[in-house]
Amino acid sequence: MNTIIATLIVSATLALILGFLLGFFKKVFFVPVDEKVAAVRECLPGANCGGCGYAGCDGYAEAVAAGIAPADACSAGGEAVIKSICSLMGVEANVTPQIVVTACQGSNDCAKPKGYYNGVKTCLAVKLTINGNKMCSYGCIGYGDCVEVCKFDAISIGKNGLPVIDTEKCVGCGMCAKVCPQSVLSKVAKDAKHAFIMCNNKEPKGPHIIKNCSVACIKCGICEKTCPTGAIHFVNNLPAIDISKCTNCGDCVAKCPKKVIKLLNK
Repeated sequence: MNTIIATLIVSATLALILGFLLGFFKKVFFVPVDEKVAAVRECLPGANCGGCGYAGCDGYAEAVAAGIAPADACSAGGEAVIKSICSLMGVEANVTPQIVVTACQGSNDCAKPKGYYNGVKTCLAVKLTINGNKMCSYGCIGYGDCVEVCKFDAISIGKNGLPVIDTEKCVGCGMCAKVCPQSVLSKVAKDAKHAFIMCNNKEPKGPHIIKNCSVACIKCGICEKTCPTGAIHFVNNLPAIDISKCTNCGDCVAKCPKKVIKLLNK
């Protein structure tokens, strides 16, 4: 009986001491919570997609509160989230919803393969080992690194071996574009109305281009000559669209012999 009582006394004494120590150290090591950080974090969707440039929503909230990150960078949250954060920070909201589009038409039927690849099945591995699995070294590899990184289930690899973007689910975070070793994914405004180049082949003009991919840009320059507003100029052997000049007239689309130009939201 005495042993039980002694055990209870010792246990109660230890609990009291530990409780005191916990309270003491809590005060000593207390880190004040920035109310602005908490308020910004409360607005964020918690997707932790990384599209803002930070590892997660917590890091982005701290950066916004500290004034080192823009208040309108959360594409995953959409217009409502951006406006809420901008209101907290006292800045004007710049809301431009974006989506991702694919700048490659080199499907399995159109782009000639280099051969049988038996390595690690990721786009990055193929890029590093054999510089792509197609004779066109600029084309989509098709192993789905973009699919793996998308937090919104907005992208898949179609039967033709190319990415398929679900524009209803895509929030334009751009993580797929960041991991694509071929740079065939690009962010554009969701309501964009301008021409877009559906090819990524930066090789100089030559017969090898069509031999490697039947739908590649052949660098003929017809689009540049046809454009009535001078919105198209060749950069790195590819047509580049100046969206500030493009009127979405469609002349370049109609004249392009390989149909590598399309009008967004036409």
